[in-house]
Amino acid sequence: MSVSPPRAELPTHDVENQPVPRVPRLWADDRPLREAVAAQGGDAQAVQDYAAALSGAEMAEAGRDANRNAPELRLFDRGGRRLDEVAFHPAYHRLMTAGTTHGYAARAWEEAPGGHVAHAAMVYLHSQVEPGTCCPMTMTYAAVPALAADADLAAAWTPKLTARGYDPRPVPLAEKAAATLGMAMTEKQGGSDVRANTTRAEPEGAAYRLTGHKWFCSAPMSDGFLTLAQAPGGLTCFLVPRWLEGARNAIQLMRLKDKLGNKANASAEIEYRGALAHRLGDEGQGVRTILRMVHHTRLDTAMAPAGLMRAALAEAAHWARHRTAFQRKLIDQPLMRAVLADLALETEGALALGLRVARAFDEADEPFARIAVALAKYLSNKRAPGTIYEAMEALGGIGYVEDTPLPLLYREAPLNSIWEGSGNVICLDILRTLARDPAAGAALQAELIRAKGADPALDAALAAHAARWPGLPEEAEARLYAERTATLLTAAILTEAAPAVAGAYIATRLGDRGLTAGAFAAFDAAPVLDRVLP
Repeated sequence: MSVSPPRAELPTHDVENQPVPRVPRLWADDRPLREAVAAQGGDAQAVQDYAAALSGAEMAEAGRDANRNAPELRLFDRGGRRLDEVAFHPAYHRLMTAGTTHGYAARAWEEAPGGHVAHAAMVYLHSQVEPGTCCPMTMTYAAVPALAADADLAAAWTPKLTARGYDPRPVPLAEKAAATLGMAMTEKQGGSDVRANTTRAEPEGAAYRLTGHKWFCSAPMSDGFLTLAQAPGGLTCFLVPRWLEGARNAIQLMRLKDKLGNKANASAEIEYRGALAHRLGDEGQGVRTILRMVHHTRLDTAMAPAGLMRAALAEAAHWARHRTAFQRKLIDQPLMRAVLADLALETEGALALGLRVARAFDEADEPFARIAVALAKYLSNKRAPGTIYEAMEALGGIGYVEDTPLPLLYREAPLNSIWEGSGNVICLDILRTLARDPAAGAALQAELIRAKGADPALDAALAAHAARWPGLPEEAEARLYAERTATLLTAAILTEAAPAVAGAYIATRLGDRGLTAGAFAAFDAAPVLDRVLP
């Protein structure tokens, strides 16, 4: 349909040198994505189909609407009966429908080749349009392996969690065409230290009754939650259904969090008031049971920052190609080219690293997946805020205005680093994994060694890394160790998955550089920038 353009001839001036808004083409415009999906054995057609569903002005507008119209807490109906519900804008439901019907939560479990790679690519794509709605779909995806701890619960829930559909009605599982599953672990007094949880679980026949609070419960309209509580035998994992036959479970929403970003997604404080729950796994094994879910959510928290950076980079590149300053296009000015190339290398490295980790999930290479997902989560999330900020600065003042996507992306940037283990927790997990699991360390070394000989600078950096840390570092050096190890791993992966940019990544990450984007010795940015937008 042809749309009449807005008027550029105004009474006081003509509007010139203002690029028209970019219309996202999430597959056609993203050569690194196409190459990375192919390199890691993902289902390219599934990813392309989902990119098509999310592309265009209408879905971009839906993403903006879902963020501008916050979820509404509805505690009571007009007669004073408790509802404990959250109402969402129609744009939220549209985005959820797009994701679930295209298999965001399901594809990895459908036994098709490259399912986790395709899923990870979908996270990358969806994060560019509206990252808040990723949360409920990510938790639904990640809950499936945790449910394997109980055959009966898995038989009842897994078919609904992996159904290609979206059913937000507040009705019991048996009446659902499709379902979502969330997580509620954190309590006020413990935070990441879930062993300090005080929520009680009292046996009642084959089930339990839970009493206590949860400080963070994202997506509180999910059909159920995996949660931790103190049973007679110790900290235990439970599945708490949201809706019961003929009743609502005793889960009370206390308030919604007023968050920095992630506005479309509701995050709540909740209380269990004798809520019915089903034990998942043995009593006392709660952490071990729920870690299967955490392991998979960490994959998504490693992929989401790559998508956020890509969206910011695409906006900056589009602006630079159509904006003139001092009689030259911004994209033709050497310093701007250096900055944009730096942002492109960061984005492409995060994408390549994340999809390589997803391939390890597909191949059931658990030792490598365990260590690499933590490294990817740490590095990509620490790099995302600065990358997005630099893209914002490339646009200048308009990049700081809500008319562009940059403020939304910037507010979202810290979240995935905090969720499922903040930076210190992840770094300590990396040291713990390498200390306790020799197979994880061997798998990491094998991945690094495979890249030897591809680039002399990489070889030198690998040798220096091994010389500095012949064993594990002291705890106080955990961040430096994690950052350098993850950067080396990204460089090694790029030598195979994206050789066109590997040399530039190695030179600008492992060589002499400053602290800010573009602060390195001049190099030919053309091969890097040519991959950003066609």
